[in-house]
Amino acid sequence: METLDKFDVAILQELQNDGRLTNAELAQRVGLSAAPCWRRVRALEKAGFITGYRAELNREKIGLGVLAFVRLDAERNSGDALDRMEKAIRDIPQIVACHYISGSGTFELQVVAPDLAEFSRFAREVLIHLPNVKDLHTSFSLGEVKSGSALPLSHLSTRSTTTAKAVRT
Repeated sequence: METLDKFDVAILQELQNDGRLTNAELAQRVGLSAAPCWRRVRALEKAGFITGYRAELNREKIGLGVLAFVRLDAERNSGDALDRMEKAIRDIPQIVACHYISGSGTFELQVVAPDLAEFSRFAREVLIHLPNVKDLHTSFSLGEVKSGSALPLSHLSTRSTTTAKAVRT
């Protein structure tokens, strides 16, 4: 599956908006019958365009009122040291996102905790002791403006239209 057509893009958009749609509802929304829609969803999953389905939880409702952004500075930026650091980060559930970043620092983490006291304990007992950590710098979210957003797909519609026109010419 190299290119996406308008039906594939529509399927991706609808599933981002509501991953609980039945196949029949999805098919109706994108203008396909059920069987071809189901085959396309399976193909999108197999090709790696759809990587999973999950419920979005309200972190405050489940008692995780603190969201911290933690920049970790690495002692060494060598392959083995960074690999050990990445593995350790992946294994910690309180770290809900991690990005390898440019500029100062090495990793930018999003960390959740019930309160500031628990975050402080976690930073002192866990984060600072991760392999290869030289230093850490923390900022706290004072309120979310936007989170868990669907990815924009309009560039795919433009590209698939352009590709279709080129094929017809």
